[in-house]
Amino acid sequence: MKRTFLLLLSVILFACNDGDLQIASIDFDSVSIQTCESTITTSSTVFFKINGEEALILELQSGLLQNVASQDTIISAIPTQSSLIYRLFDGTVNTNYFCDAIPLTSPGVLEEIEATVGEVLISTIQNASDSTQFDHTIQLRNISLINEQGERVTNVTINDFGTITTSQ
Repeated sequence: MKRTFLLLLSVILFACNDGDLQIASIDFDSVSIQTCESTITTSSTVFFKINGEEALILELQSGLLQNVASQDTIISAIPTQSSLIYRLFDGTVNTNYFCDAIPLTSPGVLEEIEATVGEVLISTIQNASDSTQFDHTIQLRNISLINEQGERVTNVTINDFGTITTSQ
């Protein structure tokens, strides 16, 4: 009887699965920040990072970048002030996908997840070699992404989303 119970218990434990729960790990630390603009200005608002078949798109609230060294870190709330979108594609994506006048049809978007909460942090300093330029370091903190199946990636922090330079 004990053997039957142990056999039944082990079958139940090993037969269970947790469904198709697949929460992607988001890692954009090793890729550079990009934009479609040839010259970044204080009115630039859309920046993105591409990592093979995935992209992270950041849209800053208007007026967030300023050509003034910041005493404190400037914080913009997601999704009320700025927005962050994660896209997974069915093929390798490149800058042309975001920057061509006529949108590309390939690669296709497999999944698009908009951040439901988080913060954009921006620190601005005057460029050490050119006093007419300002370096804006962008960080993302406590980002929470929830896909259509209700699966969550929480507390994603990207300490170095990138540094952009603007001129006066």
